[in-house]
Amino acid sequence: MFKKILFLFIIVTLISCNATKSPIVTSKKAPTTKKPVANTYRKKVVAKPVPIKRNSQSSADQDDEVIESTSRTVVSNDVIGSYVAQYKNIAMSNMKTYGIPASIILAQGILESGAGRGDLAQTANNHFGIKCHAGWTGDSVRHDDDASQECFRKYNEAAESYRDHALFLTGRSRYASLFNLSKSDYQAWANGLRSAGYATDPRYPQKLISYIERYDLGQYDALVLGNRYIPTENNTGTRTVVANAVYDPNRSYHEVQKGDTLYSISKKYNVLITDLKIKNNLSENTISIGQKLIVN
Repeated sequence: MFKKILFLFIIVTLISCNATKSPIVTSKKAPTTKKPVANTYRKKVVAKPVPIKRNSQSSADQDDEVIESTSRTVVSNDVIGSYVAQYKNIAMSNMKTYGIPASIILAQGILESGAGRGDLAQTANNHFGIKCHAGWTGDSVRHDDDASQECFRKYNEAAESYRDHALFLTGRSRYASLFNLSKSDYQAWANGLRSAGYATDPRYPQKLISYIERYDLGQYDALVLGNRYIPTENNTGTRTVVANAVYDPNRSYHEVQKGDTLYSISKKYNVLITDLKIKNNLSENTISIGQKLIVN
């Protein structure tokens, strides 16, 4: 009997406990929607070029030079050197014929023509800035100089300009005093040209002298006069020593280069070494770079 009562009590207790529990509600979770992922792009960082500061004393800057005469021209030492090499023989020939120092002729050519790169030289073969003046019957071009659209002489080739420059100086009385000066005194000639009115630039003589000394143009005077040349201290190009030989436009010359010997030169021109020495007044076999040797 006791067991039955105990059993019923347990059953009633279990039923009452189940009745008090809150019902468990199971609900299906709503699917979570994924937020759209925004596409992000990294901004490309473009490096700005950093300007390179050029040393004002760099060789490139030293090589460039502004020549201002009838036009403004930027040239390098090499351009001026090539100009001298191209016209030195004409200048020496004119010195022999007309008595104008070759150094002055070349220096004026460099300055007035911008070493052959100036406007007048390019368009009219005018290397000395010579204007038409009264009596000129040849071709001409117009160019701005002291005044707008002035008349300048035009030539078929540069050699004509060089010859006309010589005739221009020898044919006008105002330049007559120049020919009383020593042909080896380029400084006096440079100042004399300015005094005679060749140019209006007050620094004209200094510019000519600067070119003569920097590029050793005096060596060509020495060659024509038969003098031995001593290079200047502020020389820009290769220092040279000229042999004691009087320039003759009817002869052929060889300019000594690095590595040349009398033997190699004799082979090149098919001439005997003894003949080379006699032609050039050489007492020994020593020669110098830049020396002009008669070879024929």
